[in-house]
Amino acid sequence: MNQPAENQSAEGAVSLAQSSPTLGTFRERDGALEWSGRQETVRVEPWGPDAVRVRARLGGPVLEALPGALLDEPPSTSYTVKIEDGQGQLTVGALTVCVSAEGQLRFVRTADGTDILAEERAHFWWPGARLYTPTGNGHHRLEQRFAAYEGEKLYGLGQHQHGLFDQKGAVLDLVQRNAEVSVPVLVSSRGYTFLWNNPAIGRVELAGNGTRWVADSARQLDYWITAGTPADGQRRYSAVTGRTPMLPAWAAGFWQCKLRYRTQDELLGVAREYRRRGLPLSAIVCDFFHWTHLGDWKFDPAEWPDPAAMRRELAELGVKLVVSVWPSVSPLSENHHLMEQRGYFIGTEYGPMAHADWPDKEVASTVQVAFYDATNPQARDFLWSRVKDNYLDPYGITAFWLDACEPELKPGFQENLRYHGGPGLEVGNLYPRENARTFYEGLLAAGESEVVTLNRSAWAGSQRYGAALWSGDIGTDFATLRRQIAAGLNTALSGIPWWNTDIGGFHGGDPDDPAYREVMVRWFQFGTLSPLMRLHGFRDPGMPLGPDMTGGPNEVWSYGEEAGAILEKYLRLRERLKPYVLKVMREAHEEGLPVLRPLFLEFPDDPAAWPVDDAYLFGPDLLVAPVLTAGATARTAYLPAGSFWTDAWTGETYEGGSAVTVEAPLDRIPLFLRDGARLPVAE
Repeated sequence: MNQPAENQSAEGAVSLAQSSPTLGTFRERDGALEWSGRQETVRVEPWGPDAVRVRARLGGPVLEALPGALLDEPPSTSYTVKIEDGQGQLTVGALTVCVSAEGQLRFVRTADGTDILAEERAHFWWPGARLYTPTGNGHHRLEQRFAAYEGEKLYGLGQHQHGLFDQKGAVLDLVQRNAEVSVPVLVSSRGYTFLWNNPAIGRVELAGNGTRWVADSARQLDYWITAGTPADGQRRYSAVTGRTPMLPAWAAGFWQCKLRYRTQDELLGVAREYRRRGLPLSAIVCDFFHWTHLGDWKFDPAEWPDPAAMRRELAELGVKLVVSVWPSVSPLSENHHLMEQRGYFIGTEYGPMAHADWPDKEVASTVQVAFYDATNPQARDFLWSRVKDNYLDPYGITAFWLDACEPELKPGFQENLRYHGGPGLEVGNLYPRENARTFYEGLLAAGESEVVTLNRSAWAGSQRYGAALWSGDIGTDFATLRRQIAAGLNTALSGIPWWNTDIGGFHGGDPDDPAYREVMVRWFQFGTLSPLMRLHGFRDPGMPLGPDMTGGPNEVWSYGEEAGAILEKYLRLRERLKPYVLKVMREAHEEGLPVLRPLFLEFPDDPAAWPVDDAYLFGPDLLVAPVLTAGATARTAYLPAGSFWTDAWTGETYEGGSAVTVEAPLDRIPLFLRDGARLPVAE
């Protein structure tokens, strides 16, 4: 039944400062609280324990089945709806949502009624907390405003290279770019986790005078919020967007990679050398340009004459072959004409279906390539059929590197794109998740039970499709290494537990330079204590971009005797820690807790743990303090209160709640074991 809001009580009164205050109508409908006024509908519904989903639309009822991150059905939970005294109220466990007569929302703690987050008007006259600016055909530029709070710390939002851990004060584009990954999940020190459930291109402003989320063009507002500690938020968020599969055991080991192994003999020679030296190796990567043409999705027989024998020998060595698959298609590809005719490419509003220029074989210059439309189920099926016919069925290859999956547009004009899933501005951020879905669903349909893909981009929910994220094409110095700590921790808080960097960075690095060797050693130590451990990069001397390109050597023995011995030490440490890595990966799979953990995830009641941005917990039991400056031989690290900590190398024990300084010679990354935990760190 519809119930008009009344302004008889002070609590329910509308402001006379407004030019024309709106008195809306409340009703309970299908288990949700709805407010309607001035042609706007706001729907608040329970969406898992201690959580709600909010949708708002101008010009009619809320729309179902729009692209988003949430699973179709929320976990069941008890709730209550109350409409009285000119207000509406929905309570789900620890979270209560209060809706005023004007349709303004406050999210409060059920236990004591204190605010955790509240909408805030932009101006007392106009506009309100929600703004809809028409862009045509039922789409709007959407703005959602919330209040700012003194002392609030904000984390998550995917992976960025700005180096900030606490992102309060930042303005971030919501768009996918190489090394900049938009996953719109926000974790607050005020006790909530928030998902902007909208793949539209836009931005988020975390300003001192308010938070504003913007979608450049979309049909309705949609977000999800849960109350509780950061760990509670990770459990709740992963339950409604999908938890990661269990990581295959092989993927917990060491991955060898470089730009690039040009031939079958070269790649096999590296794997054989690891075996000859007695060094652990779990995976080796066959990089781009191994194909006949971009978009053929098959080996070039001139360089890879017998992939079956290659894969078989690697399997005998205990090494998994990972193959690079790009989503782009050259006009020279045997698949281009058919895909264009069937509508399998991302469309354009103006101009031809060409989204970037790229080198290809048998041509002297670049060609204009298109990208398959990963939001189109038929296009996903077609690409998977090519991968299945050319990699899986003949050679048993089941692990894939999904490079350039933002997609790597040039220029990046999302306004000009037309996806099967909607206009570019409305759904553009969705692409990397749907690309990972292609391989996840294809492998499962083919009877494979283990899925892991290595992705350069991701969106909310990518984790449920077995997507591992890496931090993109980054620099090769200590400053870049330092930024990866914040990037990895914020990725972890965005629901992506499988994460890694190019150990040593990507753009350059001279293996014969002593200064770079130090960077490599310290980065390798950090990589050992990362969710995935993968050595990659375009080392000096490099070559121009093209089918014949390769970079300098990038194996553990490429960095001289002293550095090489240290790298070998950490290879063996990773091997010893694999049972622990897989144990923590099971927590990610079953509970949604990340592998890389900010200190405050385990110690939310320790105020000093919240700002720590240069150290982290690897699972619950191991505190890692990477060395992030050149020439350092000591490291100061904060040890959280409430536990005692043991130096994993020396056995010395410290009480938590203070910072300690420990020795950190070149061959040692400071590690601390929590509350007597026993891990095989020291040999």
